[in-house]
Amino acid sequence: LANIPLIIERGADWYRSIGAAKSCGPKIMCLSGHAKNPGNYEVPLGITFRELIFDLAGGIRADKALKAILPSGASAPILPATDAVLDTPLTYEDVPRVGSQLGSASIILLDESVDISWAVLKTMRFFKHESCGKCTPCREGTYWMDRLLERITNGRGNPADSNLLGEVAKQISGKCLCPLGDFSVSAVVSGLELFRNDFVQHMRTGNQMDEKLNG
Repeated sequence: LANIPLIIERGADWYRSIGAAKSCGPKIMCLSGHAKNPGNYEVPLGITFRELIFDLAGGIRADKALKAILPSGASAPILPATDAVLDTPLTYEDVPRVGSQLGSASIILLDESVDISWAVLKTMRFFKHESCGKCTPCREGTYWMDRLLERITNGRGNPADSNLLGEVAKQISGKCLCPLGDFSVSAVVSGLELFRNDFVQHMRTGNQMDEKLNG
């Protein structure tokens, strides 16, 4: 809405001259997490993750390595901090090409110290709390994904739990009346696919504990 008076005053061609070919105009990027200088950055659509994070926001706190990016908060798949991702333009067309969505551009940065299974659990608790309860897949699915994630991160899980977690996510996706159910599975599915070792390490710990108790 804030752009409309300027478009009326200066014309559509002026507005199209800002940003990328299809995703034109400025965008407020809300950068949080482990950025050295978190905050709201109004930038032309089409700048890259790298330019936003390292040129404008000063990089990662304590100069740690960047591990993962949530481009649209908890509502879109997690991205690994690879060169291909970092060099991706922040547009509505380009971010989906690397496996996520720009959405509201509420970008969360996670450094190398973050356990992705813990981060996924935190997002799941949010969606479980926000579920209105009307749709059975969302109401029951977020509950069970929360329980499974808690069991895994507490070191009481086993490899079957990660497979079950993926199956529960499939039973939610595309079966809810509003997008919240679909949003709730994004971090789970992408986390398991891209950062499975972060989940496996807890299962290994749990199995070792069982061996000690039984041995």
